[in-house]
Amino acid sequence: MPGRLTLSELCRFLLPWVLVISNRALGDAASHPGPHYLLPPIHEVIHSRRGATATLPCILGASPPSYKVRWSKVEPGELRETPILVTNGLHARGYGPLGGRARLRRGHRLDASLVLADVRLEDEGRYRCELINGMEDESVALTLRLEGVVFPYQPSRGRYQFNYFEAKRACEEQDGRLATYGQLYQAWTEGLDWCNAGWLLEGSVRYPVLTARAPCGGPGRPGIRSYGPRDRMRDRYDAFCFTSALEVFFVPGRLTLSEAHAACGRRGAVVAKVGHLYAAWKFSGLDQCDGGWLADGSVRFPITTPRPRCGGLPDPGVRSFGFPRPQQAAYGTYCYAQT
Repeated sequence: MPGRLTLSELCRFLLPWVLVISNRALGDAASHPGPHYLLPPIHEVIHSRRGATATLPCILGASPPSYKVRWSKVEPGELRETPILVTNGLHARGYGPLGGRARLRRGHRLDASLVLADVRLEDEGRYRCELINGMEDESVALTLRLEGVVFPYQPSRGRYQFNYFEAKRACEEQDGRLATYGQLYQAWTEGLDWCNAGWLLEGSVRYPVLTARAPCGGPGRPGIRSYGPRDRMRDRYDAFCFTSALEVFFVPGRLTLSEAHAACGRRGAVVAKVGHLYAAWKFSGLDQCDGGWLADGSVRFPITTPRPRCGGLPDPGVRSFGFPRPQQAAYGTYCYAQT
């Protein structure tokens, strides 16, 4: 009958459409762009400590005829990336605040791994290794995570004194930086229970609760409680700070705050900051049942093994005597030896 397709003609007509549909269903590589030259990293999270040297792996499976590799840091909460280093396989050039501490590992001719020296608190975050070959760019992402400790902080004036920018500055003054939500969450899983709300690096305000109770958000499940969006200039809360490993030692005595500074100075050290003491408690197991002056004028002591007449609480932690009068000669001091 005129106008009818034969079986062979029908097959020739439908075959291209069948192939397209089957390729999409099976995940055709061409329809899912991904690394063709860059190998996926074995570990996407790299762990390090402050002061250490960290290596972020980026390996080419084959070398394109002409290419560049660009390393950048993805800034948290911002739609931008900060360039660190660019290489064409022969020469490399560093950029920005990280460029001076960054270099390529160059373990072999296909190695574009980034090496960061003297890791700092602000180095934690997400990094991107991007291959630019003039045709189809590829990239792999890695996360640099620092081992550290989160501590709540408020000034001598009492709680809820900081806007976001003041909280950020206060953490830096105590040898730390504002904690991220991820860092606060991990601290909560490790036992941090705190009723006062504090700023986080992303600009949110939250607090961790292990034991739900009336003065701490009321009944409910344990977790990270949120205050929702806040005004960074107008709203005022405490701060959750993050710091990494450091060494601290205790000097006994009945000292005023000025005598504490002198005692540490005679030992080639300075009075420790709050972040120093928390890091020493977390990483060095510092356990001292004696109150000691810190640089901000507070008196605290670290407990690794809870015991009677040593703070009265059943869990490890850093206890606080608040902010006594600086002229009160009643405490030792915790010193930090700068290297």
